[in-house]
Amino acid sequence: MVSREYKRDSSLREKFQLLRSITNSKAESETSIIMDASKYIKKLKQKVEKINNETTSEEYFCDPTEPMVTVETLEKGFMIKIMSGKNEAGLLVCVLEAFEDIGLEVVEARVSCMDSFSLHAIGSSNNDDCESMDAESVKQAVAVAVRTWSDSHDPKG
Repeated sequence: MVSREYKRDSSLREKFQLLRSITNSKAESETSIIMDASKYIKKLKQKVEKINNETTSEEYFCDPTEPMVTVETLEKGFMIKIMSGKNEAGLLVCVLEAFEDIGLEVVEARVSCMDSFSLHAIGSSNNDDCESMDAESVKQAVAVAVRTWSDSHDPKG
């Protein structure tokens, strides 16, 4: 019969191995695994802080009436960021339709549609014509779609 202490130790070892794998630690001792996990958590906190600062600064400089579109070229695709001080129904759909129209497939996205609109998306070309697509053409296509959507939903217009 297996003792409670053995089960507890076994369970603890499993949890340390899980922690080790999550944090990509190569350490063998439990103390070193905990130290590596602590460093890993600090790095994650720094990443979150950086993203929050980036988002805050983008929102600060963003004209609430004019969405800001930025596009960066990645190894395989593009990082598209759209910031607007206002959020209205349909903007996300409009942006996704623009991606589809230019043949851009969303690989990963983070969207916030509470008080303002924020989209950070990674897109890749879903056709073999990736060389013909550049960051500027993606930015122009998305900006035109957003501007067209904005104009059609402008209460003054």
